[in-house]
Amino acid sequence: MSDPYKIFHCIRTIRSKKMVKTNNFCWCSGLLLCFVGFFLTPGEAALKKYQFDVQVKNVSRLCHSKPIVIVNGRFPGPTVYASEGDTLLINVTNHAKYNMSIHWHGLKQYRNGWADGPAYITQCPIKTGNSYTYNITVTGQRGTLWWHAHIFWLRATVHGAIVIMPKQGVGFPFPPPYSEANIVLGEWWNNDVEEVVKKGNLLGLPPDMSDAHTINGKPGPLFPCSEKHTYVLEVEQGKTYLLRIINAALNDELFFAIAGHSLTVVEIDAVYTKPFTTQAILIAPGQTTNVLVQAIQAPNRYFMAARPFMDAPVSVDNKTATAILQYKGIPNYVQPILPQLPALNNSAFALSYNGKLRSLNTAQFPANVPLKVDRHLFYTIGLGINPCPTCLNGTHLTAALNNITFVMPQIGLLQAHYFNTTGIFTTDFPDHPPMPFNYTGTPLTSNLGTKQGTRLSKIAFNSTVELVLQDTNLLTVESHPFHLHGYNFFVVGSGIGNFDPKNDTAKYNLVDPPERNTVGVPTGGWTAIRFRADNPGVWFLHCHLELHTSWGLKTAFVVENGKDSDHSVLPPPKDLPPC
Repeated sequence: MSDPYKIFHCIRTIRSKKMVKTNNFCWCSGLLLCFVGFFLTPGEAALKKYQFDVQVKNVSRLCHSKPIVIVNGRFPGPTVYASEGDTLLINVTNHAKYNMSIHWHGLKQYRNGWADGPAYITQCPIKTGNSYTYNITVTGQRGTLWWHAHIFWLRATVHGAIVIMPKQGVGFPFPPPYSEANIVLGEWWNNDVEEVVKKGNLLGLPPDMSDAHTINGKPGPLFPCSEKHTYVLEVEQGKTYLLRIINAALNDELFFAIAGHSLTVVEIDAVYTKPFTTQAILIAPGQTTNVLVQAIQAPNRYFMAARPFMDAPVSVDNKTATAILQYKGIPNYVQPILPQLPALNNSAFALSYNGKLRSLNTAQFPANVPLKVDRHLFYTIGLGINPCPTCLNGTHLTAALNNITFVMPQIGLLQAHYFNTTGIFTTDFPDHPPMPFNYTGTPLTSNLGTKQGTRLSKIAFNSTVELVLQDTNLLTVESHPFHLHGYNFFVVGSGIGNFDPKNDTAKYNLVDPPERNTVGVPTGGWTAIRFRADNPGVWFLHCHLELHTSWGLKTAFVVENGKDSDHSVLPPPKDLPPC
């Protein structure tokens, strides 16, 4: 039985004793100590408390040692475990020199944007020496999500998994695995990431790319000084394992495969899918994918490997991170077998893989796709060049939605909205680009200036929204993974070229489209999503490539309150960090 299952066996054993009001401590095989307070009878929701200490620690990788910002001395950080319906109290204390905020990526935070985490969107950051408790109720969700810093580029090292088990007595819609493991994909820079970004900003250019990719914080033995920095997963012959895969990389979509083993996809972004088997998966920054792996090959050591996908003329860190799937009893000196990953620019695989993703859409796990649309939005994604007097070459690269580069405010947008503070943002973000053009035609290399502003879009409560995200050839086409906070959405359509509102809508999947919180817009193409705006508050929409987010490829929706207090934003907590 794996560590996560031991944790939940411990928790459910405690529940079975029908304690009314006790605090119980479960030490789970050396994992994070879980403070589990139960105030209810078995089968009902629990209160779980976590302490996150943000601190600086020296870590060595690739023959280099440097101080990095991490949580609880761990890289990646501790896994947050919960069951559907639980309440989490996660107290974050900032001991680092940087301001800090943490986003609980994919948790819907109904009416409670105060716990969402993006700095200057739903809160001001936690200053050095201060604390803030994120009060989160897990409602109607189960599966794999993750948490990460949401300020500067600190999520390079400040991140970890969130594992939400189904309610007690509710099983998986697939055969239960023997055990499970988290697989967190990331990036590593030999130099201080924030200094690398500052250097790039000074030049007005992209910062240096990462020096390696990592699996559970380790690059694997294909890199120098990395034999001991290799993650190993031991498996038993004939058993089935659930891998919870998270792409925590800052700027790279990644292929992932295991030599000699097929992967059966059963969940994306904490939503069950119709199972399908593949030799590799594609996972964008911000996304999660659960796969089943059967250990039915000849006992040996097999490499798990991750490498970028990039089908545009953009430089990436094209290095392969590896970990080892090791059958029990096989000695460590046996040389692992490498998998055959798709080529760096294999667009056909990417399109085919994403086309296979379908919601489970059963009576127990329905796909409630909005069939009628109240609000149609069309956002173009583009790069640009703006003047920059402080940059060495006088200009800097930028990014924009509908030609608007988002300017971050100095106080939280949710606070400004809740307290009706004027002058912080406007709600005049355009529903369509200012001037239609051949979005994916010949590259456009002139007149690349963008407008700037803190402009948001106001959405009526409980209205249904369709948003088409259209890539453009402003400087270059490129794939963009977009994340919407506070919501899941249905990916009803996607294609290459310019979106055709007549012919493309006729091809929409309105029966079982994939439901997720982060979606890749294909290079030189478009993606259409639909959602019901039933979660009031201010919700961030942004590219999950950290480079593009920092360049302004972002905006936010102001979802209005409903007709009564039960459908309105909750009051802010007393310990909300001051601005």
